[in-house]
Amino acid sequence: MAKKKRVVVLVPFAFDENGLSKRRAQQDSVVLGPDIEFDYRPVKAGPALYDSYHDGVLADVSMFEAGLTAQEDGYDAVCIDTMSDSGQNGLRSVLDIPVISPGKASYLMCLLLGTNFGVLTQWDPWKALYKKTVREYGLDHLCAGIRSPNIMPDPENLLGGKEEDVFPKLLAAGMQLVEEDGAEAICLGSTTMHESHAYLAEHLPVPVINPGPLTYKLAETLLGLNLTHSRKAYPRPTVTKYNLTHAMMDGGAAYKGDD
Repeated sequence: MAKKKRVVVLVPFAFDENGLSKRRAQQDSVVLGPDIEFDYRPVKAGPALYDSYHDGVLADVSMFEAGLTAQEDGYDAVCIDTMSDSGQNGLRSVLDIPVISPGKASYLMCLLLGTNFGVLTQWDPWKALYKKTVREYGLDHLCAGIRSPNIMPDPENLLGGKEEDVFPKLLAAGMQLVEEDGAEAICLGSTTMHESHAYLAEHLPVPVINPGPLTYKLAETLLGLNLTHSRKAYPRPTVTKYNLTHAMMDGGAAYKGDD
C-alpha cells in the first residue's frame, strides 16, 4: 500500500485548538482521496488583522518560520492559509516540496472558468492586500473589481452566529461584482470566509472559489503529478539565516508587551 502523502497547512494566527478546528473545517467542503492527510500548524506570533503593509511584513516572517522545517518534518507539501500568500516566495526558495498559496491559485482558477475575476471580501482594509498581489502577479487588467460589505472580521471565531446578518450582505456585494463590475467568476477574499461559501455559491450566478479547499486539491494534484515549483523562479539563498528566523519568532511568542 502506498504511503499517505502528508500536507501541512500554515495557519496565519497563533491559535489554540479552538481556532485551528475552525480552519480544519475547510476540509468538509472538498473531496480528497484517501491517500492524503492534512495537519494544521499555527504561527508562533504574527500580525493581528492583515490590514496593512506593517502586518504584511510580520506575516511574511511568521509564515516563513512556521513552514521552514516542513520538509525535514516529513511533509510532502505546504498549503498557506491566507489570501495574502504570505511566506510563499520565501518558502519556495528553501523547500523542494510544493508550496501552494490561495491568492494566486484562486485568481488563476477564476481565469480557468471565465475571462476575468472579482474578489469578494469582508472588510475594506483588506482591499489593499488584493491590489498588491494582483499587481505583482500581472493580473490587474483581468480583475473586474473588489467588493466588500465592510464588516469587521473575527479571525478566530469566523462567521459563526452571524450568518443571518453577514451572508446577505456578502451576497449583495457579490451581485455588485457580477452586475456592475462584470465579474465572470468570483473568489472569496479570505480563508476566514469559508463558512459563507456554500451559501454564496448557491445564490450567485457565477462560479465562486473557496480558496483554502482549492489549495488542498492543488496539493493533491501536484503530488499526484510529481510537480513542484521551479528552481529557476525561486533560487536558493546563498547564505541562510534559519536560526535568526526561529529566534525572532520565539522572541515574538515570548513577548507579552502591549504596543
